[in-house]
Amino acid sequence: ANTVNYAAVKFWQTTGVERIILSRELSLDEIEEIRQECPDMELEVFVHGALCIAYSGRCLLSGYFNHRDPNQGTCTNACRWEYKVHDTQENITGDVEPRAQKIDFDPFAVMNNPEAFPDDSKTNRHPAADKVYLIEEAERPGEHMPIYEDENGTYIMNSRDLRALEHVERLMQIGVDSLKIEGRTKSHYYVARTAQVYRRAIDALARGEQFEMELYADLNSLANRGYTDGFYERHHTHEYQNYMDNHSRSKTQQFVAEVIEYDRANQRALVDVKNRFSLGDTLELILPHGNQAFQLETIENQQGESLQVAPGSGHIVWIPLPCNADKMSLIARNL
Repeated sequence: ANTVNYAAVKFWQTTGVERIILSRELSLDEIEEIRQECPDMELEVFVHGALCIAYSGRCLLSGYFNHRDPNQGTCTNACRWEYKVHDTQENITGDVEPRAQKIDFDPFAVMNNPEAFPDDSKTNRHPAADKVYLIEEAERPGEHMPIYEDENGTYIMNSRDLRALEHVERLMQIGVDSLKIEGRTKSHYYVARTAQVYRRAIDALARGEQFEMELYADLNSLANRGYTDGFYERHHTHEYQNYMDNHSRSKTQQFVAEVIEYDRANQRALVDVKNRFSLGDTLELILPHGNQAFQLETIENQQGESLQVAPGSGHIVWIPLPCNADKMSLIARNL
């Protein structure tokens, strides 16, 4: 509902609302002011996950393309899709249509061209900036939509991911009631790992300790589009955007298996393979009370035959584990 100040919080309180999820556009100081003015209202803030390119979920792209609206919890992240850019020409009716020639968006090529800017140019504005272009989404070939902006890449609306781990202590001091992790299109592995990291940080700070810096590495090991701390502290705009790639990438770990059954007598687990892993790989068993790393020494299929590799999704194999595990426990591979 774009709740950005204490007056709005007080209004919702009069209607019987017990908890407010504050807009992501607020700074730490603004959140603190709301807490001071509304001491008896529960406040919840986003600390991790995807950031919306629009103002607190007011984007219309997903609803337009797929009839799935962001503020109804069904956004398809259309802002992160790949779009091709087409130069245009005017047809006999005065409308624009795609032109066949390729566009060169190399800024250095333009700058080094003495004819790129007129002699009386005072702004050094890119000569292509004021033209009309058409974008074409990869899954909708032939559907051209006008765009009035120069490009630094094809992912024109792709935000970095939010990571506010460094602000957990301040948010606890302010008195925020709940930290929210955005995971609408994420796997249960992602949810487990991020919740685990923030839980460890909260618990350490509650004990009066500093949380371990390795928690940053744990978050970096998850698929992400590059991190920013969003609007909690003000930054230059380039820190929010990722124009080069819309894919979430994991740099140091990959989710590879889920425990189906645990054999206590033989300290091994029957696992549902999610991604390829091999003998000798260093794996990590993800547990609520703490993770356990181990080197994989054996793999067997359900018939008891030894394997060198668990090829990937669709396979079920037995592997030894360093400690007891419950059904649904997760296993990652260090890359």
